Amino acid sequence: MEAINDVHVSEPGLVVVDVATADDETAFAFHAALAARWATTSVEHTTRDAGQAGVRLRCYLDMRQPLAGPGGMGGP
Repeated sequence: MEAINDVHVSEPGLVVVDVATADDETAFAFHAALAARWATTSVEHTTRDAGQAGVRLRCYLDMRQPLAGPGGMGGP
């Protein structure tokens, strides 16, 4: 994976998420779960590292926005 850019963690609440999973389907499902709660960057592909098992995915998310609870009224 590439180095983390300072801009992506320049303020509290900004998060870089690196995911390692067995397959693309699991990586994209995890990203979808994050995106359902926070503003995230879109992801189009995973990467494979030579000699390592599984796939990797990186996304960026912003936790500063209010969370949508079960009723959509905010709160976890």
